[in-house]
Amino acid sequence: MVDNETPIVMGTESNETQEEAKEENKRTENRLSDIVSSIRDKQEELGKSLSDYTSSIQKPLADIMETETSFIIITDLPGVKKDDIDIDISEDSIDITAKFEDEINEKGANYIKKERNYGETKRSISLPAKINIKGATARFNDSILTVTLPKLMEEKHKVNIN
Repeated sequence: MVDNETPIVMGTESNETQEEAKEENKRTENRLSDIVSSIRDKQEELGKSLSDYTSSIQKPLADIMETETSFIIITDLPGVKKDDIDIDISEDSIDITAKFEDEINEKGANYIKKERNYGETKRSISLPAKINIKGATARFNDSILTVTLPKLMEEKHKVNIN
């Protein structure tokens, strides 16, 4: 049944429909943007996790301790000779480089599985405070490298008031 008494205004209904369609499009775009953003965040998290996993396998593992006067870094370097270790320090970081050599040269033998790493590995560690470079010491005993880095103590000078 058609209501003949209500005047029909041309274009009013279509403008309202267009506005509703624009609002729905905007909501849909926002939802899609949220989904894409969430996927990117998860992808970054996965990439960081994989990077942390693979880099921890290749780098020598280290314990870093802090005392009141120094930092102590203990690193496991199994199968490395003392001459194959390089330690470079700056006032706020340390780089430990080690060369792992493939010592097995068995003639006529084929590997069934090879899991140990060979080659060179480097570990860079940033320190939370400046160190006294000249006071640094290192020991290498039973495949364990221990580096002691004394903290740089600020000299305080008392000023006399006249």
